[in-house]
Amino acid sequence: MLLTGGLKSLLPHALRRIIRCNRLSISNTSGMAEGYKQANVVILHKSLADDFEKFCRANDGPLPLLYRSQPGDWKCPSLSSDSDIRTDCLQYRKYEHGACTGSLKSLKEYSEQLKDMVTFYLGCSFSFEKAVQKAGIPIRNVEQKCNVSMYKTSVPCYSISMFHCNLVVTMRPIPESKLGAAVLATSELKEAHGAPIHIGDPGLLGIQDLSKPDYGDPVHLHPGDIPVFWACGVTGVEAIINCRAPLAFTHSPGCMFITDVKNDNVTSSGGVPQVHCISQDPLHFSIVSEEAAQKINALETLIGIDPGERGIRHLQRQGELLRASLALQHAGSVLVTTGFPTHCSHQPPEENDGPPGALAIAAMLQALEKQVAIVTDQRAMDLNKKIIEEAVQLGILKKPIPLLSYQRENANSALMFLCENGNPGRPRYNHLVAIERAGMAADGNYYNARKVNIKHLVDPIDELFLAAQTIPGVTTTGVGDGGNELGMGKVKDAVKKHIKNGDVIACDVEADFTVVAGVSNWGGYAIACALSVLRCCAAHERYLRRALGFRPAPGLWLPALPSVTKEEKLLKALVQLGVRSGKTASLEMEVDGLPFYNTHSLMIEKLL
Repeated sequence: MLLTGGLKSLLPHALRRIIRCNRLSISNTSGMAEGYKQANVVILHKSLADDFEKFCRANDGPLPLLYRSQPGDWKCPSLSSDSDIRTDCLQYRKYEHGACTGSLKSLKEYSEQLKDMVTFYLGCSFSFEKAVQKAGIPIRNVEQKCNVSMYKTSVPCYSISMFHCNLVVTMRPIPESKLGAAVLATSELKEAHGAPIHIGDPGLLGIQDLSKPDYGDPVHLHPGDIPVFWACGVTGVEAIINCRAPLAFTHSPGCMFITDVKNDNVTSSGGVPQVHCISQDPLHFSIVSEEAAQKINALETLIGIDPGERGIRHLQRQGELLRASLALQHAGSVLVTTGFPTHCSHQPPEENDGPPGALAIAAMLQALEKQVAIVTDQRAMDLNKKIIEEAVQLGILKKPIPLLSYQRENANSALMFLCENGNPGRPRYNHLVAIERAGMAADGNYYNARKVNIKHLVDPIDELFLAAQTIPGVTTTGVGDGGNELGMGKVKDAVKKHIKNGDVIACDVEADFTVVAGVSNWGGYAIACALSVLRCCAAHERYLRRALGFRPAPGLWLPALPSVTKEEKLLKALVQLGVRSGKTASLEMEVDGLPFYNTHSLMIEKLL
């Protein structure tokens, strides 16, 4: 028997010959024939072959199709010159009616049945190991001399006919400082599964225990390692099990077919990928192209001008718009709040900065097929209902948004509001957004910029943001322009130091992400634009859908973007409803004392 020494540098045809003679004492092919493609193998009856190919095409992250044979053809000339699929895998599995009925070293005894069967060769992540190592990243399972860990997830693949299953993934521990390098090294290797489909907490994939893989061996994480998950070709095995074909064969997980094809043909998806942390509990990272990130950072710079000369540049933190938008993209259900009753002597007391930005965010979330609701003060429910109706009539919203109010009845009220039956494991919302929403100061009161206490007009919606900090998987964003808005607690020290009356008015309640703008509405418009940029980003969109299914038709969400025409009509509707400018209390076409025409309209055009 041959041991593993020197196998890494052995050429594929020599390795296959050794495997064919059953002379290897290894349990998997990870690290073998470095730099050459390895393949998962699925062999099934010719009557199922067309549907299985469609299934592969529909789920090309886990099932990148390298080659499909003709019935009874045991060779694959485009992948190897002298192979025989009956003998050239380390080990095979036999499936009958969905049940594994044997592990085999050879399929020669089934040669008669194989005459009516088709072989599919599917890309494998072992193929990218050399590229990862060249980037200076350790391959922990190779270091630990074991197979890679493979896990069944709770993520469903795109079904085709009788082929359906959940995604299977491989996990590789990657040092946190090397995450970007790992994504970069693998993202263009589409035939080896490409970039990761998840980085962070395995529970987000439905994986309960990393020490108990469904296939392969447990791989131990070193201190500072992050679990990184790639789509896996063993997904095809799960599809074979679920289709319950009378007879099928696969490779044994980890025992790949080694091809003669070098792993140097890459497919560019455009742009260098970046990795950003969007949640600490549970730990969750997202991926975005450098080009998309630069666009969103440019949006952040645009809205960061300070027309009111309040000193907001001291509150700005670079990259907050990008991280907030990434977190929103991963959220399935979003709760938005707005409303700053700054004009105590008027009815209604609300200002017109906030609602337009909130509706811009909500419109884009609707277009991206996310659930969205708005929570506001009980006394302002009728006003906000009318604003939402106007937004639907003006074509800003596709349909009305649920409008909610929150009142504190007991210590558990916020948890009961945010979660089903108050269970933190079942949140109703994944993300909360506050935009130009009065925020609670350190003394428990709420202040406008003039240091007037408006607590009697404000419901304690801050409690929802405080409760969200205790619920795993719920993130928050605050959008503001003066430091007294909900969520600005993250920059309260800067507010107290640099903003007029900041020592009194500064909001004490933090959000995970703080978007600071010259006018809060601009922050809402920028978030809507950033969400559109991300949806157009191929690297991010693939990561969002776990490399399953198909890309959505381009541009379906573009009509939801804010426009000068829509925002002009909405501001006119707010004037008709008696909603005033924040700084001047005038019922004119202005927001925060700035004219709509040539100021707000110009900002919308620049953002677009």
